[in-house]
Amino acid sequence: MPPFTVLHVCMGNICRSPMAERLLALAVRERLTRRGVDLAGADGLLHSHSAGTGGWHAGEEMNPPAARQVLSRGGDVDGFAARKLRSDQIDAADLVLTATADQQEYVAALRPDAAARTFVLGEFGRLLAAVDAAALPAAEASPDAVYARGVALVAAAHAARQGASSLRTDDLDDPWGRGDQCFSRVADEIEETVHPLAAALLP
Repeated sequence: MPPFTVLHVCMGNICRSPMAERLLALAVRERLTRRGVDLAGADGLLHSHSAGTGGWHAGEEMNPPAARQVLSRGGDVDGFAARKLRSDQIDAADLVLTATADQQEYVAALRPDAAARTFVLGEFGRLLAAVDAAALPAAEASPDAVYARGVALVAAAHAARQGASSLRTDDLDDPWGRGDQCFSRVADEIEETVHPLAAALLP
């Protein structure tokens, strides 16, 4: 059921997955602006949220260098609070994007039935290029249309995977405790997937 829900997962939910959460939401808003659609309905089209495999930082704000990357790219960090991943969050997600293969395995161990809709972020970005967008349901800026197109997109990406594992280069480096240059590189890598994803949902 709409909205199309994307769950981003990393380790502590204060660096990589929060950046992915907010940068995907930003990318969708930018697509809607390009289409001349009222942004007030953006949350009804796509729900982008995140959690961590560990709960050490639960309740904390985004790590400051991560927040700086989101803000500098036009996103917002308001209302963010780190959370530990729960099974019900996986169950409710139409697409789960993890920072690393280890976290992908963690999600699949918690919910084996979610394996077909769980990808390493970089892996999903690679697979998007193999998806025939013309074969997806019609693209419209409505909750039902974005949901149908998103679910079909995830199924097509899973089919393109052909049972292969992700590549080591699909993983996002953990920038925790490192400088702004590292955070900037990781944010760039996140955008390499979330921008094509937003474009596929709302061409």
